[in-house]
Amino acid sequence: MQIDGQPGPSKRSPRSSAGPKPRAASVPATLRANAYQVGYVYSSKMMTHSCARGHPEQPERISRIFDILREHDCLSKMKQLPIRRVLREEALLVHSTSLWDKVLALHVLTEQDIADSESYYNDLSLYVHPTTPYAAQLSAGGVIEACLAVARGEVKKAFAIVRPPGHHAEPDEHMGFCFFNNVSIAAKVVQLRTPIKKILILDWYVHHGNGTQRAFYDDPSVLYISLHRYEGGNFYPNGPFGAMTSTGEDAGVGFSVNIPWPERGMGDADYLLAFQKIVMPIAMEFAPELVIISAGFDAAEGDDLGECHVSPAGYAHMTHMLCSLAGGKVVVALEGGYCLDAIANSALAVAQTILGEVPPQMESLVACESATETIYAVAMEQSKYWKNLDPKKCEPIEEMEPVATPLPEILKAYRQDYLFQEFGMVEIPLMQPALVERFKGQVACTSDIMQNETLVVFVHELGNIRVELNSLMYCDVREEHSYLVDCTKQLMTWAKGRGYAMLDVNVLERPSPKQKLRHTEDHAGAALVYLWDNYIQLSDARRVILIGHGPGCAPVMSLIQQRPSSIMKMVRGVVQVVGLHTVPATPRDVVELRQWYYDNSIVIVPNTHNIFHSAKMLKKHGTIFHIAEEKPIKLIIKAMPGIQRFVEDKLGEGTKVNGDSDR
Repeated sequence: MQIDGQPGPSKRSPRSSAGPKPRAASVPATLRANAYQVGYVYSSKMMTHSCARGHPEQPERISRIFDILREHDCLSKMKQLPIRRVLREEALLVHSTSLWDKVLALHVLTEQDIADSESYYNDLSLYVHPTTPYAAQLSAGGVIEACLAVARGEVKKAFAIVRPPGHHAEPDEHMGFCFFNNVSIAAKVVQLRTPIKKILILDWYVHHGNGTQRAFYDDPSVLYISLHRYEGGNFYPNGPFGAMTSTGEDAGVGFSVNIPWPERGMGDADYLLAFQKIVMPIAMEFAPELVIISAGFDAAEGDDLGECHVSPAGYAHMTHMLCSLAGGKVVVALEGGYCLDAIANSALAVAQTILGEVPPQMESLVACESATETIYAVAMEQSKYWKNLDPKKCEPIEEMEPVATPLPEILKAYRQDYLFQEFGMVEIPLMQPALVERFKGQVACTSDIMQNETLVVFVHELGNIRVELNSLMYCDVREEHSYLVDCTKQLMTWAKGRGYAMLDVNVLERPSPKQKLRHTEDHAGAALVYLWDNYIQLSDARRVILIGHGPGCAPVMSLIQQRPSSIMKMVRGVVQVVGLHTVPATPRDVVELRQWYYDNSIVIVPNTHNIFHSAKMLKKHGTIFHIAEEKPIKLIIKAMPGIQRFVEDKLGEGTKVNGDSDR
């Protein structure tokens, strides 16, 4: 089957029921009809803009991104959008005629002209080449086409893999590796040619986007937010324009938001805290119709110009938050980033996120003092214009830590008591210090775990917290109408009624552990292996069912990989209720284990999951069921009857499920 000339994996007939059928792969036949929700723009012709002596803004920046997206099977899931040169009348929506003429005149430069003008362009932080005008026009035109495709609904999201970058280019001057301001021009064109008028430009480039801010400084229809190194105005592009007090003018006052880092070295914790406290509250109040990310990756770990430490996972989480705005209409436009490995890996993480993959789980993060102080100061400044910002909620809270108890710890204590009162379940002791520090009080079992022949192991994270708000504007919580949603109650009640032993494993780690596990960073997987070696294998259980929910699926698969022989002897079935998380990789090294897993597993996902776009992944798993539900708690509740039938069938206790579908 082909769509827009690009090959796509063939699909099987659908099944809408959650009830398992023997060895059937559930693949909605209609998914490919509108498969491409994400587009991309790219042309190798933009690589012709180059510097003979070498330069950080090198042509390979875009080819490395293109190659890594292709290697990780991202491009096959994306629609290639057309690219063209920006039109003169489009560029003049932002730039002056004199700048347009100045850039286009570069095409007649000789080698001697370039040598003679080197000092002039060095002062502007530029290099030039006869092909520079063509590449710059393609770069701007590519971002325009990406934005128009999203604005018109041709795709939901898009990634413009373009160069040279644009956010330093001011209305009357090219500078800082930039010739035309790609994002600003695209925003103006979208407003002119589509019904979309309110646009958020989020700029995480490590340098302040002086050109973009200048283009919209008096315009309330475009909200510009920038996170950048500032250092008192001494970091490029220098001067006070990137200060937190630079908030706009005339009708645009309050629509320029600067989060100016006072020093180098900022990382994930600092950026994500700024997103949670400043970026997202303001963005939600503004309510954009389109989000454009000026995606410079020079704040990435490994970039010598930026000297910051944002990881690919950090960029993924920021992208994920922005995708919750504007009905998911998001365009990622490449800006800077000068370490080839860092820019490629960061762009991959962002691309995977806009394709719908869940960002990777991160370790406990604590923002540095200078970041928290900056965020508090920005909140003080911007609260003049935005009701969603409460500076009191941005104050550093270290003075409260000695008398504060994290909410997850309170809920874990409640759940431990509930499991004991309702099901007679008691805590299983963990003897390894590193596991105790991370998972103490989070593993419980029924009293018959050592004698019962049948054992159900349920691996999950803490349930969902549902909160009712007094005010959507201020997010005040009505505590008496807020509660914990715990899907395990239904599973426990069923297992108890069937006479099965239960082992409940909550893999939500405690933050900031001091002890390290040797030889592994897979802490939840290590905990499950510990329980298998020290309890399950020593018990009388010979009919074991493994059930993973959400983040609990990965440690279940880790256990299967690490203990293949005993798993195949003792485990009768594996259930993975994945939700929108990435489906864990299937066993790799042991052929018998791969076949055993294929024959004895079911995977339950929403019918919008990305697994249906990968024929390779579909072939590796056993039965795959799709349900029209994306919320993890509701997904497992709706799937519960099918899970129960599958387990009873595997244990030889239920009626065989009828059906004629195949894998």
